[in-house]
Amino acid sequence: MNDRSLRKIVIIGGGTAGWMAAAPLARMLRNGAGAPCEIVLVESPDIGTIGVGEATLPPIRAYNRSLGIDEADFMRRTQASFKLGIEFRDWGRLGHRFFHGFGDFGPPIDKRSSFMHWLRLSRGGEMASYEDWSTATVMARANRFTPPQGDVPSAANGYTYAYHFDASLYAAYLREYATRHGARRVEGTVVDVRLRAGDGFIESLRLSDGRRVDGDLFIDCSGFRGLLIEGALHAGYEDWSDLLPCDSALAVPSARAGALTPYTMSTAKAAGWQWRIPLQHRTGNGHVYCSGFTSDDEAARTLLEGLDTPPLADPRPLRFTTGRRRKAWLRNCVALGLAAGFVEPLESTSIQLIMDGVGRLVENFPDRDFAPHLADEYNRRVALQYESIRDFIVMHYKLTARDDSAFWRHCAAMPVPDSLRHQIELFRSSGRVAILDRDGFAEPSFISILFGLGVEPRSWDPFIDRIDEQALRAHFARLHGAIAGTVAGMPDHADYIDRHARPEAPGTAAAPQRMSYTAPPREMELLPRSADSPVAGDGRPPRAHR
Repeated sequence: MNDRSLRKIVIIGGGTAGWMAAAPLARMLRNGAGAPCEIVLVESPDIGTIGVGEATLPPIRAYNRSLGIDEADFMRRTQASFKLGIEFRDWGRLGHRFFHGFGDFGPPIDKRSSFMHWLRLSRGGEMASYEDWSTATVMARANRFTPPQGDVPSAANGYTYAYHFDASLYAAYLREYATRHGARRVEGTVVDVRLRAGDGFIESLRLSDGRRVDGDLFIDCSGFRGLLIEGALHAGYEDWSDLLPCDSALAVPSARAGALTPYTMSTAKAAGWQWRIPLQHRTGNGHVYCSGFTSDDEAARTLLEGLDTPPLADPRPLRFTTGRRRKAWLRNCVALGLAAGFVEPLESTSIQLIMDGVGRLVENFPDRDFAPHLADEYNRRVALQYESIRDFIVMHYKLTARDDSAFWRHCAAMPVPDSLRHQIELFRSSGRVAILDRDGFAEPSFISILFGLGVEPRSWDPFIDRIDEQALRAHFARLHGAIAGTVAGMPDHADYIDRHARPEAPGTAAAPQRMSYTAPPREMELLPRSADSPVAGDGRPPRAHR
């Protein structure tokens, strides 16, 4: 055994980020082979959590499964619903809708994407919308849901899904899990950080009651303030306000809607956008906006007027600066969640970034010598992912034909990174997608946004002209019919949840565990790198179905 192995990991801050880090680390390091590593989480009762990240991406399923979490139990305990994608309203132009579904547009044909073949046929007329070949999109339109069925690629499994859940309930769920697996929760407020004299590494924390908490590795989940990574170590922050001008948000819960939709809704507004996230017990709503183009009072009115059910509280404000720490891993400190950076939740990437941050820490796990190249590799991967997500979000704003407000005129005119400009122009000229980050959004996601926002390719891959057009049309007709028929036979989303995952009334017996997973994968496959799940937040279906 390496006698330099970590003996104690200290996590600062609870909430989603803190407990998403503590749960897998406790499972791996407290109960595995060799000497156990103590996991301590310091959580202040005086500091609230943000808790707006209630929509997720499909890899959350791999994270839960790796912990051995039963899906039905998780959904009951977190008041969760299923998510097949995001419906965008009034983005690009007023009155327009499009859908970013979790899946592709049919299997590849002759090693070329199905969308490329659809593009060719659509120029000849008499082709339904490309979205009709997305099983997830057709399911969402009909408010239908059932998990993918079978192993042979078909319309019944050519999609994947994520969840909407109450973030505070999920944090509590993981806290219970982590402490059950040996993590220790310490309640207290950090008032001082002591650094080692020789190398500036964090040595210990002092709490407001005088207690001292020492450790080998410190994980900063303290939110925007970055108590350790910035307050003590001064990592620096890269400000992206010139690319993503929204700097404010208001969040408010409202009553549960009559129809429990299996998708998130994003509606563009005069100075930003509004989210709608359906849960079993309520609806999560919020308005992300730029304070330079609207007032807080006007933003609140916009939010409340856009609700489809009565509000259950007053809107809660949040200020932010979009960007990331220049180094998410510095010395013996790793920042996760809002302490590492913030990209607005337009594509539900917040929890994904936490999950991937923990996964990369496991992949580059240090001993007490903290080899610098481990941190370098971690920071390289984190920077690439944050910048890739940033550019994907910027694309939503830049590609607009709206000129009805100063905000949208500003977005249309703002400069964008050369890498994003290349991706847009490549698609516009040829229908091809440049994937610059293989851990990021995949081709179907780019197609959904680019085409949905009105970028029409001028041409297509010339190789597809070699396929007989009539045979190709017959293939698309069969696939269209298979998807429509499969979805028609699925249960209503709310009915499915009522049968399988609705919380029991107090005093009733537990419902059958009909959605339980098989045994979890091996410990070192802990975070979302498994063969049956996407690598990152891209909405891709399982690899066998691509």
